[in-house]
Amino acid sequence: MFRKSHLLASWGVVVALGWFAGATLLQAEELSAEEVQAIEPAPDKVARMQAMAARIDELILAKLESEKATPAPLASDGEFIRRAYLDLVGSIPTVAQTRAYLEDTSPDKREKLIAQLLKSPAHPTHLANTWRALVLKPTDDPTSLQNEQGLQQWLRGKFSENTRYDRLVEEFLTATQGNDGPGYFYAAQELKPELLAAETSRIFLGLQLECAQCHDHPFDRWKQRDFWGVAAFFAQLERPNNDNNLGLGRFDIVDRSVGEVMIPETEDIVKPAFPGTDADYASFGGTRRQQLAIWMVSRDNPFMPRRAVNWAWSHMMGRGIVHPADDMSPQNLPSHPELLDELTTYFVKSGFDLRLLLQTIAITDTYARSSEAVSESEAPPELFARMAVKSLTPEQLYDALLKVGLLHDNSPERLNGGARVQFVARMRTAGKDRTTFDTGMPQALALMNGPPVSTATNPETSGLLKAMSAPFLSDEQRLKVLFLAAYSREPNSAELARYEEFLQTASPAEQSQALGDVLWVLANSAEFMLNH
Repeated sequence: MFRKSHLLASWGVVVALGWFAGATLLQAEELSAEEVQAIEPAPDKVARMQAMAARIDELILAKLESEKATPAPLASDGEFIRRAYLDLVGSIPTVAQTRAYLEDTSPDKREKLIAQLLKSPAHPTHLANTWRALVLKPTDDPTSLQNEQGLQQWLRGKFSENTRYDRLVEEFLTATQGNDGPGYFYAAQELKPELLAAETSRIFLGLQLECAQCHDHPFDRWKQRDFWGVAAFFAQLERPNNDNNLGLGRFDIVDRSVGEVMIPETEDIVKPAFPGTDADYASFGGTRRQQLAIWMVSRDNPFMPRRAVNWAWSHMMGRGIVHPADDMSPQNLPSHPELLDELTTYFVKSGFDLRLLLQTIAITDTYARSSEAVSESEAPPELFARMAVKSLTPEQLYDALLKVGLLHDNSPERLNGGARVQFVARMRTAGKDRTTFDTGMPQALALMNGPPVSTATNPETSGLLKAMSAPFLSDEQRLKVLFLAAYSREPNSAELARYEEFLQTASPAEQSQALGDVLWVLANSAEFMLNH
């Protein structure tokens, strides 16, 4: 019997564990997405998108030249298709999809691939996964995991419709029904004004106001009254009938007409106040949350659209123009201020079209660059000389393992429960920086030796291995399929020779198991477990 550990050692592959351990209330003048599309001919929109993409590349290259840093070459087709699939639909491509892309010789195939992925129903599902993780803290509590599904489904619906981003923010901030909306977010914060102020400011404004909760921020402009002024917008919330149970069920919210916040350990009542502005909240009308939403989604809001643009850039590039992406304090300067300004203007003029923003970034040469270092003197990551190596989210890793034959459950229910939820809970981490690999030893060992991967590499249960048992296939053809499935590329000559030699040492009875061992190694390598 061939031992996987022997194969791992013989190949010399570096698994991810070791290789990367360190590493609507809208203003009247605004138009709906449908109205924007109706008055803006599609060719003009495409031309503007291509012009903005060219401008992105121009600004990035200008900064690289000024810093005397060399940009990486464009990624290979295999690198690019795998990256685009992971970033836009949350999984890796199939062998057939990869082969079709590799064989395509059209000069605009990158742009066509991006457009195709953004139309896929998997795109809003992936964004919903991403945003659920952005707005909720990691948990492995089964009840909390089940409750999260209502928020995730709401997010998926909004992203599926390509809802204007400002409308999405407004609806999130003013939600009242929880089983089909963001109510669980409010319930998870226990309706505490201070928690809601800290989280909504971080998520939608990129402001870390919680540091001023107990005292004036020691390094930033924010004062204690700034924090409690935002908290006051959430001071009049309650659950119907004062039902604060966080068990399964609805999480409805009621806006009352009474309720205030006070500076801790004082009797100083703080009225609602928008951070960084003297605008009068009372002039906006409506409930306090509606007043906050009107200000937050207004065109002249200095924070909201910049935060959205910085999130999109971070999602695609691995780090924001401002890093960390949710800390856009005036003291935390952007690496490319002109780029952030121009992208924000572009985003607002597009009608807050988040999908178009992602598409614009995705068609740039900056996004298409290889992740490999091009010189011994590595350029700082904030220059974006090459693509950052990003850790997979738990959902991305689970779905990637599905693509190589890990599971055989193709029912719709698998997305909302069972093994998938358990896997995601086990692999979740508190860190939000995707350029570091902070999954621990227990998670890695469970992945490498647990029943799902054992099933995937068992020739009796793995659909992928069964498909390659046909006698007319050569070892070379089988290995190429495995590499295309796992890495979206064919093996190089050294890899092919090494694995062919390994397969040839197996007896006829051990051939299938030996091929399963190859799959096990590929599925546990850094190249598989990372987005690069």
